[in-house]
Amino acid sequence: MNMKPKQPYGNSTNVTKILTGRAYWDMEHVLRKRLRTAPQFVDNIELEAELRGHNGCVNCLQWSDNGQILASASDDFHVMLWDPFRHKQLHDLLTPHEGNIFSVKFLPKRNNSLLVTGAGDCKTYVFDINRQNDAPIRHCSCHSQRVKRLATSPRNAHMFWSAGEDGLVLQHDTRLPHVCRGQDANVLIDLRSYVFAAPEVKCIAINPQRPEQLAIGANDIYTRLYDRRMISLGKLDKSTNLVGDAGSNGNATESIPKDGCVQYFCPGHLGSKYQAAHQLGDIYQYKAVTYLTFSPDGSELLANMGTDHIYLYDITQPRHPLFLELPKFPSSAPNGSTNGSKRGGTEGASAGTEKTKHKFPPDVECLKKEGNASLEKDQFLQAINKYTQAIQKVNGKDCAIFYLNRATALMKRGWYGDVYAAVRDCHTALRLDPHYVKAHFRLAKALLKLEKLKEALICLEELIRRFPSYAKNPGILMLEKDIGIEMEKASERSQSGRSTEIENESNAEKERYWRTMAIDYGQRYIGHCNTKTDIKEANYFGDSNYIVAGSDDGNFFIWNRHTGIIHSIYQADELIVNCVQPHPFTCMLATSGIDHEVRLWSPQSPEKPAMRRITNVDIVVDDNQTHMQNDPFDSFTPEQAICRAS
Repeated sequence: MNMKPKQPYGNSTNVTKILTGRAYWDMEHVLRKRLRTAPQFVDNIELEAELRGHNGCVNCLQWSDNGQILASASDDFHVMLWDPFRHKQLHDLLTPHEGNIFSVKFLPKRNNSLLVTGAGDCKTYVFDINRQNDAPIRHCSCHSQRVKRLATSPRNAHMFWSAGEDGLVLQHDTRLPHVCRGQDANVLIDLRSYVFAAPEVKCIAINPQRPEQLAIGANDIYTRLYDRRMISLGKLDKSTNLVGDAGSNGNATESIPKDGCVQYFCPGHLGSKYQAAHQLGDIYQYKAVTYLTFSPDGSELLANMGTDHIYLYDITQPRHPLFLELPKFPSSAPNGSTNGSKRGGTEGASAGTEKTKHKFPPDVECLKKEGNASLEKDQFLQAINKYTQAIQKVNGKDCAIFYLNRATALMKRGWYGDVYAAVRDCHTALRLDPHYVKAHFRLAKALLKLEKLKEALICLEELIRRFPSYAKNPGILMLEKDIGIEMEKASERSQSGRSTEIENESNAEKERYWRTMAIDYGQRYIGHCNTKTDIKEANYFGDSNYIVAGSDDGNFFIWNRHTGIIHSIYQADELIVNCVQPHPFTCMLATSGIDHEVRLWSPQSPEKPAMRRITNVDIVVDDNQTHMQNDPFDSFTPEQAICRAS
């Protein structure tokens, strides 16, 4: 039997070199997938190489379809193509842009030869890098403000979409000639006709599995998901620079999406406060969705929100915000004279326990004890992680106590969205054990802190009705008094005529309705800081088992996608990390930011010392949240000021 000689690989230990040098057979597809997901690879990520050549902030990165080319674009108006495995520059394209390049994309299925760029000069260009000269083969200057992001679809090699700070999303078809005179029907979305005074589209994404679905993020708290099949392209009126402007041609309603065409997504605690500006203060004006991406299977949307956290939305099984929905109390429930009369209390309130006292496995009991110890020491991040791990180990069943303990830690920590997350945990605890008195009490306190006064009072009254023996409990009486005081204050504010309405009265009624119907998040990822730039990314990594994002502290973060727990933090930039782009096939990351270098990260030998991995996770996270809850633009270095537009 003839045997093929083994291919000599020399001393190479870089698995990605081996894989890219061979045909992608089925077995190799399985191997590549394992290389993306194997924990031991993710555990040993370290800096592999620095790619030098740019002379400005590197604002965007993009892998080719086959993963063999990395494109980077910068404030220096250059697009550079790299061989990521040999760490060599393949091509240096000097573009005609006169503003910072914010986005670069390969048009799919075109041999990776066509590149699209969008920049701060309001223009987009298409280049064929196989041509002898670098002159663009197509250009568009229809946008009147900076082009922040481009999107392509893996199922359509001829089209791309551009998102601009003029509030427009334009659709480009490279098969059709284009002249920027307003004669082409290329306007897909115009936020200005139905949103607020000065909407800016910051990011855009196309569902890889359902290309008719297009999502955008703007300079507000909402992620908008459109069905392109229900939208007719419009023309740009160059005389007014508005599409359907009510003040010019009275056709504003023609630019408003049809019913069923758009779905809004927003963290429940933010959407509930949108009508009350006094609750948010000046920080509200800085919130924006800086990056969006779909999960590879197209079932989720990941949104990075400025001056806030990263949120994951389930678009196939959406959930609406939940503030008060007490489970039905079983008729066989013990009355107040017998329920919990000998149980311990918290904050002055006697507490119930689970309906049945569960004995957990030793490893779960250990996590519980460690979580309780961390909570007593005000180590809230550690406590929350321990309770989360315990919930995962018991698969969310018969563990109301862990949800309630986590809610307690969240309320005490008090970072953005923590109290609302505590409300959600209280509801879960009550679904698992409707007899849990402490969960009723904690829920009422959380609702009070969210200024949901009516709901807090209803919850407290229901607690007393279900458990009459607690009516005179000192903690219950104190909470009842606090709710009454806040309701009196609210009544005085109402009588004084102070309006909390912040919406522009010219907003379309449909827009108001869509906001009220916004879908809540499924998971959130906390730890990074996103305030100083508006192009900060967040992406899926490791076959979607992890989430990665950059941060204002010069680090990039890796979270467990399922638990939200921080897996690791790496120091990747002297100032700010904006871009974190995972390789499409292997366990490799490319990062960039304010520094002029592009950095590649991959698994390294565990025998080598970890040079870039951060060990003091708690301190880094706490510092980031402190900075984020202060004035987000309180301090800039000269270089940050130059790159502020990023």
